[in-house]
Amino acid sequence: MFGIDITILAIVGLVALATAGLAYGVLFARIETEKKSESRVRKVKSAETDRVKMKQSRDRLSEMSKRRKSVQDSLKDLEKKQLEKTSRKTPAMKVRLVQAGLSVSVAKFYMISFALGFVIAFLVFIGTGNPLVAAGVLIAGAAGLPRWLINFLVKRRGKKFLEEFPNALDVMVRSIKSGLPLNDAIRLIANDGQEPVKAEFKRVIEAQQLGLNIPEACARMINVVPLPEVNFFAIVIAIQAQAGGNLSEAIGNLSKVLRERRKMKSKVQALSMEAKASACIIGALPFIVAFLVYMTSPEYMMILFTDPRGHMIMGASGVWMGIGIWVMRNMINFDI
Repeated sequence: MFGIDITILAIVGLVALATAGLAYGVLFARIETEKKSESRVRKVKSAETDRVKMKQSRDRLSEMSKRRKSVQDSLKDLEKKQLEKTSRKTPAMKVRLVQAGLSVSVAKFYMISFALGFVIAFLVFIGTGNPLVAAGVLIAGAAGLPRWLINFLVKRRGKKFLEEFPNALDVMVRSIKSGLPLNDAIRLIANDGQEPVKAEFKRVIEAQQLGLNIPEACARMINVVPLPEVNFFAIVIAIQAQAGGNLSEAIGNLSKVLRERRKMKSKVQALSMEAKASACIIGALPFIVAFLVYMTSPEYMMILFTDPRGHMIMGASGVWMGIGIWVMRNMINFDI
C-alpha cells in the first residue's frame, strides 16, 4: 500500500513537471516578446525624457548666452560713455567747486582768488621792492594757489567718500534683502547716511524726481565724485537694470571689492613710506645746505640774491629741482 502511494505520487509529480515544461515551452515566446516590448517602451520613454532635458538645457544655454550678450553690450555702451567723458577737457570751475563740496559761486571764487593773490603780491613787494617779482607772485597767488587748494579739497572729499561708501553699500544690501526696492534703499542712505555719501545720494533722489531713472541718476554721480569706485557702482546698477540678476549679491560683491582695494592702497602706502621719506629728505637737502651756508657765511650766499647771474643760477636750480621732485613723485605713487 505504501509502495502504491509512492508510485502514484511520483507519476503525479512527473505529470505536473511535464505540464509545466510544456506550458513554459508554449508561453516562452510570448513572455520574451512582452519583455522586449517593455524594454522598447522604456527606451522610448527615456529617449523622450532625454529630449526634454536636452531641450531644457538648450533653452537655458540660449538664455544664458542672451543674457551674457546683453551684459557685454551694456559694458561696451558704458565703456564708450566713460571714454567720451574722460576724453573731454578738464571740468569747468563750477563743477570743480561742487566736487570740492563748496557752495561758492564761480564769480565769488575768482574774486577771492584775486584778493588773495593781491595780498600776497603786496607783501612780497614790500619785502623785496621788485615789481616784477610781485607781478609773478600775483599771477601765482591768484591763479595757482586757489586751484591747488580746490584740487586738495576734491581729493580730501574723495577720500572721505571712499571711507563711508562701502558701509553705505552694506546698508543697501541689507535693505534689499529685507524686501525694500532699490529706490527706497537709496532714499534710506540719503536720509540717514554719513557725509559726503549722504549728499551724493540726495542728488540721485533729486535727479529721479526730475524724471531720470535710477541707472541714469547713478551714472551722473561720477560728475560730482570723479572716482573709479563710483563708476563701478553705476555699472552694477545699469547692468542689473538691463540684464536682471541678484542685485543684493552684486552690490555686496562690490562692497567687498572696494574694501579690498582700500586695503591694497594702505599696504602700498605703507611699503612706499620709506621711499617717500627718502624723497622728502633729498628734496629738502638743498634748502637745508643753503640755510646752513647762509648762517655760517652770509656774504657767500647773498651774491645769489644780488647778482643777476645768481638769479639765473637759482632759476635753473629751481627748474631742475622741480623735474627731480616730479620724477620721484611718479616713482613712489601707484595707481590701484
